[in-house]
Amino acid sequence: MVTKKSLFEKRKLRNRLSIKKSIGDKLRLSVYRSNKHIYCQIIDDYKQITLCSSSTLDPLIKKDIKSSGTIDAAEKVGKDIAEKAKKKGLQIVVFDRGGYLYHGRIKSLADGARSNGLKF
Repeated sequence: MVTKKSLFEKRKLRNRLSIKKSIGDKLRLSVYRSNKHIYCQIIDDYKQITLCSSSTLDPLIKKDIKSSGTIDAAEKVGKDIAEKAKKKGLQIVVFDRGGYLYHGRIKSLADGARSNGLKF
């Protein structure tokens, strides 16, 4: 039986396979979304380490937002991850949306990161 979970997993695998084919030496901006929060991290797959991360649970972001499950909160997380990446000298990444569709909070996070100088 086809369930939402199995469709999500198929999209996630399909997305990750296409990213791995074309990633080269670029870093990956991975996004996880729950009902209440949104998380993102920049990962170096070659060294298997996380270089920087951001979420709606970070104290600096948490004090600026009313609710953590909104589009505005996701945009602030995107801007924050771009700021942290700039401090580490990172500019070019590959956007990994996982199995999530590119709209709503995922799109808002990507737009926030792009507006602060991250390129993907």
